[in-house]
Amino acid sequence: MTGSQTDIRLALEATGEPFEIINCDPDLADTARFCEHYGYAPGESANTILVRTKTGETRFVACLVLATTRLDVNKRVRKLMGARKVSFAGADETRELTGMEPGGVTPFGLPRNLPLWIDGRIIDCERVILGGGGRDTKIIVRPTALGSLVNAEFVSDLAVDAM
Repeated sequence: MTGSQTDIRLALEATGEPFEIINCDPDLADTARFCEHYGYAPGESANTILVRTKTGETRFVACLVLATTRLDVNKRVRKLMGARKVSFAGADETRELTGMEPGGVTPFGLPRNLPLWIDGRIIDCERVILGGGGRDTKIIVRPTALGSLVNAEFVSDLAVDAM
């Protein structure tokens, strides 16, 4: 099963980069609430969002964007996927595909055949706070750790500034 805590830890260790796993209250896992309650900056927090095609062959991609931005799903992601229509994957699809709970999805431990597109802004962060695989943990890593994932690609302008 993908997304297990063991898979996530192994994926983190394989990067050779330092990391920290933080326990949190599952009711405070949503990024805005987490940052406010635990005192982290939204600008260093990122969300992993699954997107699916709505037309043609069903395909999925995981996108990682900073909490201070909004995934450009209808323009940039749709164009990159080469699809006429795309949408956010549902909670059940997310669980089935990743083995992780929505609100806790992390790039570490994702299926190797699932593309991971990382907004280019993330590489400029000193550190990034990510979901930990479940709603009860978060992970802090350097952005360079993300680049070592075999399915990862940094993409310019994947997200737009949130308004």
